[in-house]
Amino acid sequence: MSVINNGLLLASAAEAAVGYQISRSLRFNSSDSAYLSRTPSSAGNRKTWTWSGWVKRSALASRQGIFGSTVTGSPQNLVIEFDSSDRINIVDATVSGGNARTTTAVYRDPSSWYHLVVTYDTTQATANNRVRLYVNGLEVTVFTVLANPSQNSDGQVNAVYQHSIGAHEPASASFKFNGYLADIHFIDGQALTPSSFGETDATTGAWNPKAYTGSYGTNGFRLPLSDNSGITSTTLGKDSAGSNNWTPNNFSVASGSGNDSLVDSPSSPAGQTDSGAGGTVRGNYCTWNPLNTGATSLANGNLEVTTPSTGYGLTYSTIAVSSGKWYWEVFGSAMTGAAEIGISKAGATLTNAVGVYVGGYSYVSGSQFKGNNNSYTSYGASYTTNDIIGVALDLDAGTLVFYKNGVSQGTAFSSLSGEFFPAVSDSSNSGGSTLVANFGARAFSYTAPSGFKALCTANLPTPTIAKGSDYMDVKLYTGNGSTQTISGLNFSPDWVWIKGRSGATDHALYDIVRGVQKDLVSNNTAAETTQTTGLTAFNSGGFDLGSLAKLNTSSATYAAWCWDAGSSTVSNTQGSITSQVRANASAGFSVVTYTGTATTGSQTPTVGHGLNVAPKLVITKRRDGASDWVVQTDLIPQNYLLYLNLTAAQTSISGSGVPNIPLPTSSAFTAAYITGLGVSGHTHVAYCFAPVAGYSSFGSYVGTGVNPGPFIYLGFRPRWILHKSASAAGGNWIVFDTERDKYNVPTQYLYANAAQAEATYGTYDILSNGFVFRSAETQGNANGVTYIYAAFAESPFAYARAR
Repeated sequence: MSVINNGLLLASAAEAAVGYQISRSLRFNSSDSAYLSRTPSSAGNRKTWTWSGWVKRSALASRQGIFGSTVTGSPQNLVIEFDSSDRINIVDATVSGGNARTTTAVYRDPSSWYHLVVTYDTTQATANNRVRLYVNGLEVTVFTVLANPSQNSDGQVNAVYQHSIGAHEPASASFKFNGYLADIHFIDGQALTPSSFGETDATTGAWNPKAYTGSYGTNGFRLPLSDNSGITSTTLGKDSAGSNNWTPNNFSVASGSGNDSLVDSPSSPAGQTDSGAGGTVRGNYCTWNPLNTGATSLANGNLEVTTPSTGYGLTYSTIAVSSGKWYWEVFGSAMTGAAEIGISKAGATLTNAVGVYVGGYSYVSGSQFKGNNNSYTSYGASYTTNDIIGVALDLDAGTLVFYKNGVSQGTAFSSLSGEFFPAVSDSSNSGGSTLVANFGARAFSYTAPSGFKALCTANLPTPTIAKGSDYMDVKLYTGNGSTQTISGLNFSPDWVWIKGRSGATDHALYDIVRGVQKDLVSNNTAAETTQTTGLTAFNSGGFDLGSLAKLNTSSATYAAWCWDAGSSTVSNTQGSITSQVRANASAGFSVVTYTGTATTGSQTPTVGHGLNVAPKLVITKRRDGASDWVVQTDLIPQNYLLYLNLTAAQTSISGSGVPNIPLPTSSAFTAAYITGLGVSGHTHVAYCFAPVAGYSSFGSYVGTGVNPGPFIYLGFRPRWILHKSASAAGGNWIVFDTERDKYNVPTQYLYANAAQAEATYGTYDILSNGFVFRSAETQGNANGVTYIYAAFAESPFAYARAR
């Protein structure tokens, strides 16, 4: 590997021609007291203005200013900020109590970008329209605090006071922003909507930046933050729309880890090529994840991790990969113990070292060792403070190679497969280490090996499913007591699962293979019934309902969870039983009907499922008689089952006269001599699910009993989540979706195994790349309990905005 010029690159003309591009962001680190400042030479319009900017958070749970005008020590202020509870707060000294808006929603997703727009317009006759907030193109309308300035009153923004970006009170060391800001606009004299600055991509559903084409007004400005040739008001702080430049304070554009000007961007233009130099591809870059770390502290845009002075501390990244060739570097800013740099699968104990975990692979500082599964063997040269360790992970070949200051140390590990995160730790008891990552948002110190790419969402494989709502979606409706059509889906549903929200009613499951009017209930053992006034038709974009009370009681509210299982039902002979299958292999879902053939416990007939890959979850129900809903999954030990209608823990079938049940294969699953699964002469239906990267995920995790609890990486922003305790009894099958809960923290849950009405409690945050538990309740995060989950996407991580 050859040393390259560490200078930072501006966007090329070719890149700029590919649509609207935000070429750079500016990193703010509160400990540096970094902020931008400007005092207008004359007042602008103090009644009407718009602020727009892209925000990627780093530190959470602390008060941090984003933009505003504040006179230090005076109540004269108007500030947009995150409060210490991670809510967006609009401070306005002119209103009673000092706050105009405080959101009910919390915004604590550090893995992707938010787009924020705030409009201030006191000329509005409608009081609630005088201050408006939009996040990712949608207006926020639910607030914990809502107060309005008086009509035609003057606010503090656009007054002849110092204005700040990235700070609340610039003269104070407190309330500084931690994270990245990009593409900041201020429009003096107009109250605009997000459509002036962004648009929804028709293919992906993502909210993307677009060029603003209007006027800016007297004190208006656009800060692209892209000229890193200096740290002056005419370079880094230059107003590209005019001459209202801003003064940068305490930033650095020096080469190396001190650089605050990065190509971490909310835009990912098509046609980019990763040269391996670093600092060239625009997109959302990997950082260390503050939601998936041990007793460590993060700084500098979550690229710097300091491990604890005693004990252990392991930190994961925000991006995981399962294929392709990837390169990143870790600089040893300070090493006092046995730092470990490497990769890890999910599930490691965060208070241990990378190489201790069976899925962890590391290169150890201060010695010549590599580690995996608590086995440490000789490898490479010793490294220490000021060394740069390059990590080259080739998941196409299954190899991991480390470099010390550009020199390969040889293949450390081979035959690797699965999904891995970059990871670091330090098993030091003598002061800890500080490790600074470069995942490619700035130039690498050493060129990556040929064909290796930076860890950026722009480099992730193109998702098979660009928009989750094309294959799975949630519809909410209110009953009318008669007939009605539920529409608005992007597909013709083949499986519709309906549950009453406002009342205690049975679930209702309908699919196109069994036929309309054929009703099953997930919360009990009842046989299939024919309901002539139930679901009466599957349509191109929805379904028709009759007057059946549990589906359509007047004024009652309902949730319908809908899946696409393909376009045709065919006979399948891949198992020993001929089945009727409607399969959507690209979406990993099929509906299967069959008649059991097993007459003794020694028989294990098989049923073809049509997915061409092994399903992770098969839910089966006898149709012609009472039976439990049998759940087969490799997420629990072999020869154990779960039951969708019960709260029981995983149940062993050993000793019940049934032989070992093989796990599902790429062609078939086993329908053994178990009621509800395969008893001869009885008809059954099975719903089969296989994971699809960026769209669906099925996994397990172990609860910690603390808040925050486990971070569950999905590789997408989820739309629908089902989870259940597997190792402990008493756990319900809990269903959340983002149609009923449009912002964090989700509180409205339903039980798949119970008829009870919708109830509320706070459990977890749904994020751009997964979810994280925010309570220690027993249903999802009891200490030491193993849980399983199924999740479907709203948007792949490659396109997802922070939630």
